[in-house]
Amino acid sequence: MCDLWTWSLADRPDPAAVRGAVAAATGRAVAPLGAAADGDAQDAILCDVWHTGGEFPTVVDCYLAPTGVSELAVAASVAVRLGRACLLADESLDPTRHLLVAADGTVRRVHATVTEAPDGPHTSDVRPCTADDPWCGRGPGRRPAPPAVAA
Repeated sequence: MCDLWTWSLADRPDPAAVRGAVAAATGRAVAPLGAAADGDAQDAILCDVWHTGGEFPTVVDCYLAPTGVSELAVAASVAVRLGRACLLADESLDPTRHLLVAADGTVRRVHATVTEAPDGPHTSDVRPCTADDPWCGRGPGRRPAPPAVAA
């Protein structure tokens, strides 16, 4: 079974550089999404990278991502390799809550506003997740901070 990973990156890195960072982080071949039609992507992670707007304007979708591999660890490795922050959804029930991986690999919970636009999701208003937030302080999605991830 394979997974789908979706992240947003700060700035606008080159799609080939993003795919290269995913390949290095997973130890697997990574191909552009269109390579599936060419038959060149057998056993490869298919990685669609495009630019949109907002504070995290690069969207990364990894199709056929391997199971048994930590998505957070791969995202942290990609963030460090590219020197750019990475935002991915956490596993809470709160759609505004995400994990922010800094360019140095540090992980923390944040809230963000995601607005759908014609060119894709626009992420803005990234703010810390604190106990002052009613959901995070007392709600069912309350969890300790994620562990630091070595890249």
